[in-house]
Amino acid sequence: MKLVTEAETELTRRTFLRGASLAGAAVAVGGYVPSSWARSPQGAAQINAQAPIVDKGFASVRKVGEGVYAVISDTSKGFDTLCNGGFVAGKDAALLWEGYGSPKGAAFQLEMLASVSKAPVKAAIDSHYHFDHTLGNSQYAAARIPIWAHEKVVPLIEERYIPLQNRSKAAFFAPAEAHLRDATSEDDKKHAEGDLGALKLVAGMLDATVLALPNRSLVVSELPMKVDLGGIEVVIEAHPGHTPGDLILRIPAQNIVFSGDLIFDHSYPVTFDADMANWMKALDLFGSYGPKTVFVPGHGGVCGVEAVELQKDVFSDMASHAKQMVQLGATMREAQARYSVPERFKTLNMFAWGFCVDNAVAQFYQAAKDRKI
Repeated sequence: MKLVTEAETELTRRTFLRGASLAGAAVAVGGYVPSSWARSPQGAAQINAQAPIVDKGFASVRKVGEGVYAVISDTSKGFDTLCNGGFVAGKDAALLWEGYGSPKGAAFQLEMLASVSKAPVKAAIDSHYHFDHTLGNSQYAAARIPIWAHEKVVPLIEERYIPLQNRSKAAFFAPAEAHLRDATSEDDKKHAEGDLGALKLVAGMLDATVLALPNRSLVVSELPMKVDLGGIEVVIEAHPGHTPGDLILRIPAQNIVFSGDLIFDHSYPVTFDADMANWMKALDLFGSYGPKTVFVPGHGGVCGVEAVELQKDVFSDMASHAKQMVQLGATMREAQARYSVPERFKTLNMFAWGFCVDNAVAQFYQAAKDRKI
């Protein structure tokens, strides 16, 4: 793994367009639109009713507390940020939350922080390793800002992303291409097309940037960790569930939580990397924070505990389906193929079927066979 230099962190226009073009091709392949990340902010009405401080189209900035700001992405208007993030600024220091999907997204966050605070940046924190939360890290590296993440993030980036950069993606695309060839119905074909489109989106964005690894890995024994920013205390906690290495950022005195992708507001969560049992425990914990808690989710709008309860309902529905399939003697693959979105969840968005459904159903199916649910 080569060291990232300042010169390398600047995406050229040609390189960016190459990645954007491949992302566009992903959309065309599956008729796929990442609608799960392209909704107007809803929930936490007292915050969302206010005009954003800045609206760049691809992302807007909202003040959610004293010294606390949320960056809310809208991918219908661009892929620069992709995920939500934000920053917390005290009298003495500031923390940035998320590396976003591109250096341009991270640069936007730095610009927004500078517009509201002169406090020096103590660190940028990646909530987990997924591409849409880390591909902008090189912007922080160029600015010599420390990048913090869970201890499992660096190994996962090295394992999952570095071998793919600017190399053949044939093996990466092969499972989705095989699924598309062997699709058993129009719905199954549509799901496979969406999965392939999503993979091509990831591939294009990986090839369009330089990866910068976090340079401080937070080991679980150090967490939770309190950070005093001067008048604002934040707490960094580990709650693996969406991935093996999820962090959240809490501001307890203001009942604000940056949840990363442990919460997807009004959307089927992405579960391909998940430990569903641990994720459900995290959601139970979030629900215990109380009705006044404000969550900045990984995707969607600023929300409250209603989003937590809705996500638990989605998982419970998939678990009930899997349990019924076990009782009927269906195979795991049949259980995955036979899941359908119930009417009450028809308004929820979904990134791609295989990313959101298959692993969750498989884990719930195994739990049902083991009589754990």
